Amino acid sequence: MSRKNKITGYLAALIFLFAAWYGLSFLAQIPFLPSPAVVFVNIKKIFISDILVHLVYSLWRIAAGITASVLVGIPLGLCMGYYKTWDKLLSPVVYFTYPIPKIALIPLIMLIFGLGELSKIAMIFLIVVFQIIVSARDSGRAIPKETFYSLYSLGAGSLDIFRRVILPASLPGLLTSIRISLGTSLSVLFFTETFGTQYGMGYFIMDSWMRVNYIDMFSGILVLSVAGFLLFFLVDLLERLLCPWKP
Repeated sequence: MSRKNKITGYLAALIFLFAAWYGLSFLAQIPFLPSPAVVFVNIKKIFISDILVHLVYSLWRIAAGITASVLVGIPLGLCMGYYKTWDKLLSPVVYFTYPIPKIALIPLIMLIFGLGELSKIAMIFLIVVFQIIVSARDSGRAIPKETFYSLYSLGAGSLDIFRRVILPASLPGLLTSIRISLGTSLSVLFFTETFGTQYGMGYFIMDSWMRVNYIDMFSGILVLSVAGFLLFFLVDLLERLLCPWKP
């Protein structure tokens, strides 16, 4: 798909969604479903004064959680994919701990890390890191072993193989896992920001709901959605820069 067609597709989807939203609000005429035009005006009015500080806190937590997950998950997963011993030792641990519902661990995480920033970042890390480990391991496994033979004969060490072959070949799959992790981290963040904090988009949206201020609530939802889209777009740009060979 060309860039022009891609942009056209995004615009068409955006117009459809807002037209559907406007139609539902016009037909329903209920207080908790305001018109998108009213929400846009409200965002323009309160973004700097009220929303921006919450958005900055949320983006910081997402960036910290995903960065920690990438720094731990990618090396660990690639080593599991390349070294059979690592895979035999760590795969059972990953398979047993991955299905545990991490949201249920929130009380324990808060007891260990407190109610501040660290507990929210830790929750994002706990959920996202397993996705990245599994994706990195599978990406490393998918590389044919014959690819390494010529490098072995030239005297290449493990570090050279990781840097020259495994990491570049695994990058598309790793970036896909980061995209998936972004969606997951946004969901986790919203939930964790309803506990023990006065800042964050999750707090802002739930506080607006409890104050029966549905226009502010929809403003927060829309801002968080746009932030998520921009994060996805950033990963697409990274893929274009880091994987120019990928069509």
